[in-house]
Amino acid sequence: MSRRQGEQRGGLQVQGLVKHFDGVQALKGVDFAVQPGECVALIGPNGAGKSTCFACIAGQHAPTAGQVVWQGRRMDGWPAQRRLQAGVARTFQVAQTFEALTVLGNVQLCLQVARAGGRGLSAFKALGSQWRDEALALLDDAGMAQLAGADAMNLPYGDKKRLELAMALAARPSPATAPAFPQPSSGPPGLLLLDEPAAGLALAERSVLMQRVKTLAARGMAVLYTEHNMDAVFGVADRVLVLIDGLIAAHGAADEVARDATVGRLYLGKSLQGVAHG
Repeated sequence: MSRRQGEQRGGLQVQGLVKHFDGVQALKGVDFAVQPGECVALIGPNGAGKSTCFACIAGQHAPTAGQVVWQGRRMDGWPAQRRLQAGVARTFQVAQTFEALTVLGNVQLCLQVARAGGRGLSAFKALGSQWRDEALALLDDAGMAQLAGADAMNLPYGDKKRLELAMALAARPSPATAPAFPQPSSGPPGLLLLDEPAAGLALAERSVLMQRVKTLAARGMAVLYTEHNMDAVFGVADRVLVLIDGLIAAHGAADEVARDATVGRLYLGKSLQGVAHG
């Protein structure tokens, strides 16, 4: 694909993604796209290659073949800081927060890193006066503004998941450090990658968090997430991708995927198809 073609298509483009581990072919040529404004779920049974696919997109693994393109630029192989500058942010299956800081301080620190490109971290002790208004706005997006002064270490796990979402939203590009990716100096990053965002949460907590995610996509973000909890997929995702044996076995709207005979036989099963149709 030429750069011009990629720019015309835009969004996230995963093309011919292949990954081998010691002779085992975990991914066998995965292709899909996620456009700005879409919330897309990547699901599949254990061992299907879902985590490997996500890790290749997020930069943890280098693909054996194929490429990952964001806004017309190939980004597989980019370091983490380059991804942040391009507006690509992620969360982890197990929430990653700075336990020694307050909720507000966690987001302020992420803003400091994103805006200063890692410089100025000697100002750690002065976080209380830096990026305060923007951090509070991001916490509000994640439904955490009322807990801004709480210590992160004392948060229930569901609140830590929401805090991590706010921290990811703080990973926005700065026009001064990323002129090749002109984006607003405020607002969420353009691509949000969520690794099992609902893992470890109760049903009610999952519902609250995933509606926040859906709202972010409606505001123009491209959102890709992996998930095992079907209630966090059906009724949330605009499209669903089902990965089985290293290949996309089905894709489309949730109800279409739920009716797919192969997906029902190999993955969803009758009980989970009931959730899908419910």
